[in-house]
Amino acid sequence: MAVYIGGVKYVPGTYVKKRPGAAELADQYIVGWDEERLEMKKKRTLPEQIPPTICFSRKIGVGALEVADLLAEKTGYRVVDREMLEHIAGKAKLTEKTVAIFDERYPGKLSEFLALAFGEKSFIQSDYTRHFFSSVVSIAGLGPTIFVGRGTHLVLPRDRVLAVRFVSSRDYRIMRLAEILDVEEEEAESKLDQIDREQSDYFKKVFGKKDLTPYEFDIVINFDYISEPQWAADIVARAFEVKFGVEMQSI
Repeated sequence: MAVYIGGVKYVPGTYVKKRPGAAELADQYIVGWDEERLEMKKKRTLPEQIPPTICFSRKIGVGALEVADLLAEKTGYRVVDREMLEHIAGKAKLTEKTVAIFDERYPGKLSEFLALAFGEKSFIQSDYTRHFFSSVVSIAGLGPTIFVGRGTHLVLPRDRVLAVRFVSSRDYRIMRLAEILDVEEEEAESKLDQIDREQSDYFKKVFGKKDLTPYEFDIVINFDYISEPQWAADIVARAFEVKFGVEMQSI
């Protein structure tokens, strides 16, 4: 879902910090999961359920990925953003590899999770969407994770998730996007409209939802008032500690 603004390619979720590409991160994570799987086989221990997971949902342009990176530094969790999810879900071999590692750690659990998900969402038909759902569940089960975007809180077992929604005024998002790309606000506004439509179409197609409601989330953070990413990261960290404190100590 990239667009060009002022001749600059903008991928929703990016900001000034340079991050590894989706393919590079996916390779790193899969190697790491494989090593952890082998270590568990040596110890002959299998986890009973997926680790507590953090899922960020956001209006494009608010700065959720920056908060995720700050939170990752604090918790040691991996950050999996929209680009990486789409990369894994779009590559059948990567999906199969990820699912295979998960299946070995949680025998029979993936089919159980997907049966529940697909049972409630009978409109899901495409192979891509099925790969996407499988990838989300598998990634969440393979290590403590912070997901950013793509409605992952709607895929995972809700009692294993801290779901956080980031919002802001339209003016804030336009101003931030214009600053990141060094373009006029009028141009940023026009492209933001396009991105919002594409995001809305995605949720309608994949989840059958016209829009997200505040009632789906543990907390909602408004960047018009919580203006520093570090403040938002601290709030999320505290909420996660309160909700999953005992389990976090064993991760």
